[in-house]
Amino acid sequence: MAYPTLNELFDTTVRQHSDRIALRMPIPKERKRGGGIRLVLNEISYDRLGEMVGRFAAALRELGVNKGDKVALISKPRAAWVTAFFAIIRRGAAVVPLDPDLQKAEIERILVEAEVKGAVISGLKEEAVSAIKKDDLPDMFIVSMDRPAGEGILFLDALLLGRKPIAAENVSPDDMTILMYTSGTTGNAKGAMLLHRNISSNALTALKIVDLSAADNFLTIVPWYHIYGLTITLITPLIAGATTTYAPVDRNLSQVMKRAHPTIILGVPKLYHVLYARIMESIEKSWIKRMIYHASPTLMGKLVKRTLFGKGFRFFTSGGAPLSPEVAQGFRRMGIGIMEGYGLTETAPVLTMSHKFATAPGMVPFPEVEVRIDNPDDAGVGEIVAHGPNIMAGYYKNPAATAEVIDPDGWFHTGDLGRIEDDRIIISGRAKNVIVLETGKNVYPEEIEWELATIPEIEEIMVYEDVRQGAPAVAAKVYPNWTALKQQEIMDPDKAIDLIWDRIREKNENLAVFKRIKYKDLVTLVDEPFEKSVKLDIKRYKYKS
Repeated sequence: MAYPTLNELFDTTVRQHSDRIALRMPIPKERKRGGGIRLVLNEISYDRLGEMVGRFAAALRELGVNKGDKVALISKPRAAWVTAFFAIIRRGAAVVPLDPDLQKAEIERILVEAEVKGAVISGLKEEAVSAIKKDDLPDMFIVSMDRPAGEGILFLDALLLGRKPIAAENVSPDDMTILMYTSGTTGNAKGAMLLHRNISSNALTALKIVDLSAADNFLTIVPWYHIYGLTITLITPLIAGATTTYAPVDRNLSQVMKRAHPTIILGVPKLYHVLYARIMESIEKSWIKRMIYHASPTLMGKLVKRTLFGKGFRFFTSGGAPLSPEVAQGFRRMGIGIMEGYGLTETAPVLTMSHKFATAPGMVPFPEVEVRIDNPDDAGVGEIVAHGPNIMAGYYKNPAATAEVIDPDGWFHTGDLGRIEDDRIIISGRAKNVIVLETGKNVYPEEIEWELATIPEIEEIMVYEDVRQGAPAVAAKVYPNWTALKQQEIMDPDKAIDLIWDRIREKNENLAVFKRIKYKDLVTLVDEPFEKSVKLDIKRYKYKS
């Protein structure tokens, strides 16, 4: 089947829905009278968005961006992010979206490997990216979404002035449109090459499965530099002609929920875990609510939906990390639907999705996506592998890593374990070492090990997923370098862990906040070196909690 390019989808939706609101971005503003903060939803129509994209594409052409180039995009979600994203692909170039929480060293490694032509950034990243340009990429241009403070940095708003919108470059569905890195700081980091058809096939399928239309109002908390956020919470609503409101998770979130009148909310499990806990706590505190809930859970659900989101609310979608079955069934019992999806960056992203009122565990494969279980054991559990139009082209400049996950027949090996029951995929666990936080962010142990192994007092280290206060947390087991410690007259394990913890806190500054080991009690010492395989890899399964 032939799939359209993202440029074709964007141009079609701008033409068909020109007068509708495409984006709403919350902007806190000070009240003129009485003080305090009021929340304003800044609205951008499809016609206005299309015009800005065309103008910025013209500016990028003048900056030398052509088909096949790569341009980094480093910012939290905002209207300028969307403008830059579609303008870059309009030139036939590929976007390299990066989490703005990454540290300079992490950003530098990716920009250099990707050989970016330029970078479109928020003002907060100006100093870091300017230093990268000076040291490693002298020919890279930098465009700031905020009025720049440094020399040689262009201002996005100024580039839009006086330019006529240009048409999209002629590209193929098989051309790369996104180079999305699945990791950060080490040589193990991999850039997934996602083609136009990878994204468009997944988005068009989501459109049908979720039954979306131009009448829908989306509210998303998932950032667009995450593949789930990009495909499902930005591109899919846009091609439907719907309105998308992005809301960061902060103290204004509940106010945005009420103001946006969403029909669908797209979030990560942490949002729903917190929301469900607060709803149940509210029910327990009120005898009237308890009576209503026990007599008719669906009536309570209607009251919850109307109070929190408005009468037009339809359902939740969840992705990026595993959703608690208790929370999912709790919402469904109240008549509040929640669809859970599973996928990876390399699959653009969705492979499977549950029905919003599913009563049995597991998810069904997306149409046009084949899923099977490789090498199942006696219980039917084996590796989940997938085949379809959404599978990436491979890892950038890394054919060896590509060959490890995509076999000669084109099947992608996820590294995750699962089984099939009544055509439903039930995920059993993760064969990979990746730690999936409650926020949906992925943490790769090898990255942190690579950074912390430089501590002289650490002989060996194994980073793994532990649980703290009921949530996934980054933890480590350490075999100390007793020789180095004894030279400092430290022979007591308690004093050793005090010193090692101080060293880890220092090294944390080189890692994104979400990758850091945040509490001392998540670091434990082991008495002997780790047991290893013949390849000298730590046998992690023997040491995980």
